[in-house]
Amino acid sequence: MKCNLPGRHSLIWKLACLLVAFCLLMIWLSWSWGRYMEERNQFLSDQARGTLARYAAEAEEAWQQHQREGVDNWLQNMQHREKGWVGVIGGDLQSLSSHTLTEMEIERLTFLRGLDWPIHKKGLPWLRVPFPGDHSAGSLVIELPERFLPGRYKLFWRVITNGVIPGLFTLLLCVGLYRLLVVPLNNLREQANAWRADQLNVRLSSRTTNRSDELGELGRAFDQMSERLQSTVALQQQLLRDLSHELRTPLSRLRVASESEQGLEQLRERIGREVDGMQRLVEDTLQLAWLDSERTRLPDEAIQVQALWEMLTENACYESCWPNGQLQCTVDSSCWVRGHLNTLAQALENMLRNAIRHSPKGGIVRLAGRRDGDYWHLWLEDQGGGVAETDLERIFLPFTRLDGSRPGGGGFGLGLSIARNAVRRQGGKLWAQNTGTGLRMNMRLIADKSAGSDDAFASKLAPTLEQHQPQTI
Repeated sequence: MKCNLPGRHSLIWKLACLLVAFCLLMIWLSWSWGRYMEERNQFLSDQARGTLARYAAEAEEAWQQHQREGVDNWLQNMQHREKGWVGVIGGDLQSLSSHTLTEMEIERLTFLRGLDWPIHKKGLPWLRVPFPGDHSAGSLVIELPERFLPGRYKLFWRVITNGVIPGLFTLLLCVGLYRLLVVPLNNLREQANAWRADQLNVRLSSRTTNRSDELGELGRAFDQMSERLQSTVALQQQLLRDLSHELRTPLSRLRVASESEQGLEQLRERIGREVDGMQRLVEDTLQLAWLDSERTRLPDEAIQVQALWEMLTENACYESCWPNGQLQCTVDSSCWVRGHLNTLAQALENMLRNAIRHSPKGGIVRLAGRRDGDYWHLWLEDQGGGVAETDLERIFLPFTRLDGSRPGGGGFGLGLSIARNAVRRQGGKLWAQNTGTGLRMNMRLIADKSAGSDDAFASKLAPTLEQHQPQTI
C-alpha cells in the first residue's frame, strides 16, 4: 500500500512542531530548574558561606594576636552568637584553645564537611572552615547553625517546579492549539450559522482563507461553496421573477382572445401558439436552472462536429426557410471533441438559431475552427451587425434581449444562457466578440485524442435528432 506523506504546509507539521517545542521546553525546564533547586536545597547559600568564612577569619586573627588566650576569648564570645558547638583546631587536629577535646569531639572531627559539600543528612553537621590567610595554620570547626540549613522551602519549591510552572506551560500549549485549531473552526461555524440565517453573502476572514494548511483549504472551499450557493439562489430567484413576468403577457393575450368574438378556428390557432410559447419558456427556464445547479459530471463521448453541424443545419433550414448554402462549415471531418452529445447539440443549436434570427436576409452563418493543443477552438459567425462591446457579457444573462442593438426580434433571451452553461458543464468555455460585420461566438472544447467511427457516430445522432424538432424561427 502506497503511503502519501502530507505536504510541507500540512497542519500535522505545525502540530508536530508545537508539541516538540513543548516537550523540549519541559525537558529543559526539568533539567535546568531541577539543577538550580538541587543547589538551593543541598548546598549552603552564599550568605551562610560568607558568615562562616568571616568566623574563620576572626578565629585566625585571635590566634595570631594572642594565641590560646585570644582563641579562648573569641570562643567565649561565640557562645553568645551561636548556640551550637564551636572549636578551633590546628593542622594536627588538636585544639588551639586551652580546652582539650573530648573523645566524642575527636571522633566527630573525623567526619567534618567543607563549605562546598552537599548538606543532605539529617541533623546539624559539623563543618571545617580553614583559616583564609594560612590554611595549614588552623581551621574553624562549627556545628552548622540551624538557620543556615538548606532546603527549608523544599516542599514549596517542589510544588512550584513540578506543579505550577508545568501547568503554566501546558496552559500556553492549550492557547496555541486553540488559536491554531479552534479559532478557524469557530469562524467556519459562524459562517454556517450565517447560511442558516439566509445570510449567503457572509465570507470568512482573510486570516483563515490565507492559511496554507488543511484548515485554509477548508475555509476556501467554504467560501467557494458560499459563492456558488449565493449565485444559484440569486439565479433561481431571478428566473422566478422573470418567468412570472414573461408569463403575464401570453396569459393576458389568452384572456383577451377568449373574451373576443373571433372564430373558433382562429381562437384555436391563437391559443395553440401562445401555449407553445409558454411551454418553450417553461422548458428553457427549467433547463437553465438545472444546468446551473447540477454539478454531476455528464458522461462524455467522442463527437464529430461536422456531422453534428449537418444534423442541426438540416433542421435550421427547415425552420427558417434558409437555403442550405447560407449555413456554411469549414471544419473538416478530423474535428472530434469530447462531450455530452445532446447537451452540446442544444448549445450549438441555440447559437445557430440566434445567429439566423439576427442575420439579414441572404446573410451567411459560418462555423469554423482550429486545433489548439488539447482543445478545439470553434467559432460561429453571423452577419447581424454585432452588439455593443459593453453587452458582450450581458447577452449571456437570462432573459436579456438587446432589441435595439441588432435587427430582428423574438425569443425569450434564454438561448445563450443555456448554451454557455451547457458548454461549461463539458469542461469548455463560451464567449462572444464582434467581427465588424457581425457577432462571433467562440467555443473552446476538449479535443478527442482518438478519432471515432463516422458510421457509429451517425447512428447516435438519430435519437438526438428526434429531441430537436423543427420550430419556427
